[in-house]
Amino acid sequence: MYKRIVLKLSGEALAGERGFGLNAEKVIETTAEIAELHALGVEVAVVVGGGNIFRGVAEHAKGMDRVSADNMGMLATIINAIALQDALEQHDVQCRVMTAVFMNQIAEPYIRRRAVRHLEKGRVVVFAAGIGNPFFSTDTAASLRAMEIKADVLLKGTKVDGVYSADPNLDATAVKYDQITYMEILGKGLKVMDLTAVSLCKDNNLPMVIFNMNQPGNIKRVVMGEKVGSLVTA
Repeated sequence: MYKRIVLKLSGEALAGERGFGLNAEKVIETTAEIAELHALGVEVAVVVGGGNIFRGVAEHAKGMDRVSADNMGMLATIINAIALQDALEQHDVQCRVMTAVFMNQIAEPYIRRRAVRHLEKGRVVVFAAGIGNPFFSTDTAASLRAMEIKADVLLKGTKVDGVYSADPNLDATAVKYDQITYMEILGKGLKVMDLTAVSLCKDNNLPMVIFNMNQPGNIKRVVMGEKVGSLVTA
């Protein structure tokens, strides 16, 4: 069983079938699984995206200055983080939102030592606003935060059940990899996550598991060591 994890959630994972906005049932369902992990003594940090509200590289951001669009995307992640915090507290789990963009009335500023201390005290920490800079994805933020807090593993919940040789929704011959290296992902050009994030994990020997977030109980299964999804190693 992993002791300290970083869970990367896309904004879309909180939107449910609608694909946009926040789906209250989906938020409660997701946080219930996090609460279950917390009850087992696992130290959980979450990095959340904002694509369900606004994504800097999306179609509706075309024509906008990239920095402005990415700033809007970072603010969207903070909305999602506060929703997760509220839902976790409904499950009687203490939670802290830490943001890379300072807004002291709403959330704590991200300070690495404070984040680690929160985890040690049994609080779930939600990291928001990416790394606080435009041009970097929340995948990269997840990799960076995982290394900063010395997490055992980075878990990335997606809509598919692992890493495939091609998009399984478009190619029926796509093959699933139970285990793959970061170099193979880079070499094959697989769109598992942002290439900057992949390189960071490779350089720092941080293992990652890609799994289907829509299958209830999968987060716990991964943390308990079951062979779910795809294990990515250096």
